[in-house]
Amino acid sequence: MRTPDSRIQTFRRLHESGCFVMPNPWDPGSARLLEQMGFKALATTSAGFAWSLGRADNRVTLDEALAHLRAMAAAASVPLNADFEGGFAVQPERVAQNVALAARTGVAGLSIEDSTGDADAPLHDFALAVERIRAARAALDESGTGVLLTGRSEGFICGRPDIHETIRRLEAYAEAGADCLYAPGVRAMGDIKAIVRAVAPRPVNVLANAPFATVAELALAGVRRVSIGGALARVALTAFLEAAEEIANDGTFRRFEGTRGIDALLGTD
Repeated sequence: MRTPDSRIQTFRRLHESGCFVMPNPWDPGSARLLEQMGFKALATTSAGFAWSLGRADNRVTLDEALAHLRAMAAAASVPLNADFEGGFAVQPERVAQNVALAARTGVAGLSIEDSTGDADAPLHDFALAVERIRAARAALDESGTGVLLTGRSEGFICGRPDIHETIRRLEAYAEAGADCLYAPGVRAMGDIKAIVRAVAPRPVNVLANAPFATVAELALAGVRRVSIGGALARVALTAFLEAAEEIANDGTFRRFEGTRGIDALLGTD
């Protein structure tokens, strides 16, 4: 098992050139399976973790999230990026306190988003959103860990799909100290290229939770990092629901055919 420090260094190097895929496991078992498949880094998914607890996304407590990060970081030896939602606080000083706690869980990176959960005002005020990123940056610097900070702007997934405002926010987050920039929900290649140009030379993450582009196409657009959010968890839970519905409705077990054994993939250590 590599040490947290070495994983942070590895994670930072991955952002220096090329394009890598960072899939999102939702529990230690799925993390180990993805590592066995050769992925160089992983990321948690707030949605997938919440679903595993029988809750909707954004319904997990700070303590539960921190315990989950510790378990996930211990499960795999590759770098782990934390989906740290909005920092589990609104005010910058509280975000900083919580980020400091997350930096000690063994993660190599974490993201802070600017959504509020309020349908009428889905994004934090611009100035507050920037201060939240600045506070997270200060907390990570003070921690001395080198944990990589990703600034996320959520407009495209919370009802405000304005590419100009999204770029304005990402540029400001970069200026406030974000190491990587991320606007989940942006799918038009022209918009993706515009984001890459706007925040260069900072690396850009793209969410690929639908088949709108290939890794090769995103790499050509200058994207450095590709994540998939809760998509793998949705695939797994969809198969689970379809098999359970067959049993409940038909009393048959056809969907069990063709499933794969997992023990051999996980190894014996």
